[in-house]
Amino acid sequence: MNIDRLLQQRDVDGGRGETSAIPPLDEWQPALSGDMNINIHADGSWWHEGQPFARPRVARLLATLLRFDTDGYCLVTPVERWRIQVEDLPLVAVEADFRDDAWWFTTQFDDVVRLDTEHPLSITLNPQGEAVPQLPVRFGLAARLHRNVYYQLVEAAETRDAGDGTYEVGVMSAGQWFALGQLDDESPGEVL
Repeated sequence: MNIDRLLQQRDVDGGRGETSAIPPLDEWQPALSGDMNINIHADGSWWHEGQPFARPRVARLLATLLRFDTDGYCLVTPVERWRIQVEDLPLVAVEADFRDDAWWFTTQFDDVVRLDTEHPLSITLNPQGEAVPQLPVRFGLAARLHRNVYYQLVEAAETRDAGDGTYEVGVMSAGQWFALGQLDDESPGEVL
């Protein structure tokens, strides 16, 4: 995979790494070329051969070529597919905004996703074993909510009686309820 050639092609096509520049990865089905020594850390940072990427523009470009396959996380072009390592999730939702009766999230690479039935919030375990929200984004990729974004949602959250001695804490978005956690009757200030 020739990164400089990909960057040059992106410049010729007028792309600047925005979400609109994401190619039709679902249409590309090359054979697996092998493993590439790229690791996306749990904080969303990209590393190559044990070093952080020196050029953020390269990580932004590669993020547009990333999808999740049966082989794992892969960088895909029409003729190549390289597997990389991801510690947790490849994307991080770094901003949240409530508008038009819905929550909208922006990732570190400017993907914008509306919290709705197509992109539901779910609670999964991160590598440290903590239950943390995630949101599907594109091509099998999901974004982990940054701690500040999670706190923003908790601040706007409502509480609903779950009917079993617990209360759900969550938010409404696009006409749907999305749970952030539960409160126990015995510890009303602690989200489970």
